[in-house]
Amino acid sequence: MLWVNHVFRIRDHGDKQAFAELFEHFAPRVKGFLMRSGADASLAEECAQDVMAALWHKAHQFDPGRASVATWIFTIARNRKIDLLRRQRRPEPEELPWGPEQEPDQADVLTLQQETVALGAALADLPDAQRDLIQKAYFGDLTHSEIAAETGLPLGTIKSRIRLALDRLRHAMK
Repeated sequence: MLWVNHVFRIRDHGDKQAFAELFEHFAPRVKGFLMRSGADASLAEECAQDVMAALWHKAHQFDPGRASVATWIFTIARNRKIDLLRRQRRPEPEELPWGPEQEPDQADVLTLQQETVALGAALADLPDAQRDLIQKAYFGDLTHSEIAAETGLPLGTIKSRIRLALDRLRHAMK
């Protein structure tokens, strides 16, 4: 009950002495808990500081009917550790250039247009059954199993027809 009163004193009066006593008692325990759960010393220290700051700012959220002060604090610690680890593992977004994009090389544009026309002609030359499956798989974004369910064809037949169609397209594009 002692710690509950401390949290209430923080919540109701912003009592710095109550916070100091909670900090002195729980901060080293939180750091030890985090280190035992695999965090290095610097991460554990950072996380413990963050947990204690959360205690100060979120004392109004504490409900003694749901958990003890220790359980509440260690739950915050566990969640903060998970958040910090996720943040560390997330790659930094790549730097995106600002301003207008460079115009593509006209030779590249022409080559792409020619390849597009050639691919369209190669698709048109495929047998209807193969062309239909290629369109469903690549333009309709359906899996082979979804195509089988939609068409009623056996999965092996679908795979064989798609493989044959891709071989024909490969040869036509060379």
